[in-house]
Amino acid sequence: MATVIGVRFKKAGKVYYFDPDGIWPRPGDNVIVETARGVEMGEVVTGSRSVSDAQIVTPLKKVIRVANEEDVRRAETNEQREREAFAICQERIARHKLDMKLVSVEFTFDNNKIIFYFTANGRVDFRDLVKDLASVFKIRIELRQIGVRDEAKMLGGLGSCGRQICCGAFLGDFQPVSIKMAKEQNLSLNPTKISGQCGRLMCCLKYEQDNYEQVLKRLPRVGKDIVTPDGVGVITEINCIKERVKVRIRVDDDTFDVREYAIDDVRRPGPDDAAAVREQPRPDKKMRRGRSQAEAAEAEEGEDDKDRKKRYPRQKAPKNLSTDQFLEMMKGDDQPGQAPAPAKEHRRKRGRGGKSAEERRESAADDAPRAESPAPEGAPAASAPVSDEKSQEN
Repeated sequence: MATVIGVRFKKAGKVYYFDPDGIWPRPGDNVIVETARGVEMGEVVTGSRSVSDAQIVTPLKKVIRVANEEDVRRAETNEQREREAFAICQERIARHKLDMKLVSVEFTFDNNKIIFYFTANGRVDFRDLVKDLASVFKIRIELRQIGVRDEAKMLGGLGSCGRQICCGAFLGDFQPVSIKMAKEQNLSLNPTKISGQCGRLMCCLKYEQDNYEQVLKRLPRVGKDIVTPDGVGVITEINCIKERVKVRIRVDDDTFDVREYAIDDVRRPGPDDAAAVREQPRPDKKMRRGRSQAEAAEAEEGEDDKDRKKRYPRQKAPKNLSTDQFLEMMKGDDQPGQAPAPAKEHRRKRGRGGKSAEERRESAADDAPRAESPAPEGAPAASAPVSDEKSQEN
């Protein structure tokens, strides 16, 4: 156990613990303390008390003294310088054409460093900006990128409830908030209704989440069976704030009624409890009539297709003929009474040049030189070689 006092350096900021070291300030007093950034002035929010060692960060810093009038005047002077530095930094950002938004400027109490807080969509190369600012202020410069929640905390504003936003009023740390909390609290999932000024989910969703979780653990989910004083029914709605539940119960043979009970009056069904009688959905006459008409129309279309197929049988497509088959067919048509030549193979392997093997052999035979024998006397001299086809025709 250690005796500490709580000090806050910003409005609605995080509370840090310090060793009083024989100085016992009251809540609301300003004190000068030593921090990791140097000497700072903060406000005491909690008096001296004993806390466990797990809640403090060692080594524990000590309180130097209670702030006097000179310390207060220095703090006011730093605030004036912060406003001037803000305008100068905005001008330098526009000059360097950097995609960043300046949020706040902070001077340390001992004037050894200036911290510029900004937001940006991604990483920003601000090395030239730091050099420019260091040449103007002649002290150490630090640029720190923050998120949209920290921006809203620094700037403040009004929430959808009409009051000051929680992070700027009293929240010291940001609690994780998820969309599951909005679903369990039966809130609208419209982003504009469940988002705060920062564009993230509202921090107030966390306030009642513990109560909702405790109530929902005692009951089944919506649509499940539950035992009531009037019998076993089906859960239709759960009101966690009033701790009441609405149940649909079968009253007579064909009627159902929705009744409301307190959570303490109902319980989960056990192995000996009967299952709830669920309401059967009534068939829609219009839908049934529409379906019967559609089925009849489909049946008529099927019969028409069958009759059409019987009347107009499908014709077979003609086979594709090669060039040789087409010439032979034309040759057979020119010579009546001659039997058509047997059909050759439908497809032939083509070689280079797009010719078949038989065509290449015929063209080679035509191009080859032939030995001419002396013709007998009285016979006419052959002027040109005669092909096989022409000889067959003669």
